Amino acid sequence: MKKYGWSLIFLVSFSTAALAQEAPVDSIRFFTDEAVIRMTLTTDLRQLQSKKNQGGFQPARVTMKFPDSTEITEQVLTSARGNFRRDYCRIPPMMLNFRNPGSPRLHSLGKLKLVMGCDVRDSDEELVLKEFLVYKIYNLLEDRSFRVRLLRVTYHDTRNRIKSFSQYAFLIEDDADMARRNGCEKRAEVKLLTEATNRDMMTMVALFQYMIGNTDWTVPNNHNIKLIYDRQNKRMAPYVVPYDFDYCGLVDASYAVPNEVIGTEKVTERVYRGFPRTEEEIQIVLDVFRGKRESIFALINRFELLDKKIKKGMTSYLDEFFKLIEDKASVKSIFVDNARTR
Repeated sequence: MKKYGWSLIFLVSFSTAALAQEAPVDSIRFFTDEAVIRMTLTTDLRQLQSKKNQGGFQPARVTMKFPDSTEITEQVLTSARGNFRRDYCRIPPMMLNFRNPGSPRLHSLGKLKLVMGCDVRDSDEELVLKEFLVYKIYNLLEDRSFRVRLLRVTYHDTRNRIKSFSQYAFLIEDDADMARRNGCEKRAEVKLLTEATNRDMMTMVALFQYMIGNTDWTVPNNHNIKLIYDRQNKRMAPYVVPYDFDYCGLVDASYAVPNEVIGTEKVTERVYRGFPRTEEEIQIVLDVFRGKRESIFALINRFELLDKKIKKGMTSYLDEFFKLIEDKASVKSIFVDNARTR
């Protein structure tokens, strides 16, 4: 009996382990784990660059090697995204679609944006890592935000017309997953005035964009903004969730250009694009920033993949903001008296 008992335990344990190996990836845990995933992506890279393929998906194969030694290889679909970077960059940023029959274990991840370097130079990789940190900073300030997962990606061209290369990149959480974990839902994009959104959240977003020096966003045009709606209160104004920060002053990308409409002369110049609020409303949100200041600086300083000089530049830029918000006269002038009115 003892012999059969041990055999039964072994079979149950083996079956459980086997099922775990075949289980779908948990999309929530995928974006809460911090360890770097090693990924190989194989597709026709030259076709991805082609204008003729704009908007269309093409076959690709990904292999993900997780920190626990789990390895998954599946067929996915990929497409290029972004008009400017399609022309300017060696390889355009991509959308990876895991929702297809060839991807049973990664299916739960949905459709994810892959943010990668514009070229294979070290400076291009630095920009990716800096933008990754911008997402992580906003995560510290607000749960209704896009989570990101860092990858070390090796790219292979199926037709061998582009030499294989490796670089850090990151995936951005699926917008439906982001909305769902916050008790919200996404809807089809609509034209909505900025002040028709949740007032407190809009204040947070406007101040955050000012802190990082980003003017490349607008609510009415759904530009680098997602709106999510409370599931329990259908009449409630939607929450604004920002994304795509590569044009911000904190990243300071070489390809980013000043905003002609706003009249800035350099990307690092801060302009507040929020609408009028009372001093009390502004200070309530600024208190959130103050409370997270040390965590924000620690996040940057402990990030080992960036050079100390780069991290120093980022913390110095942010320190300008934190010094400014301690000056009541400056706060009133910038965020109250001179807020935009249209």
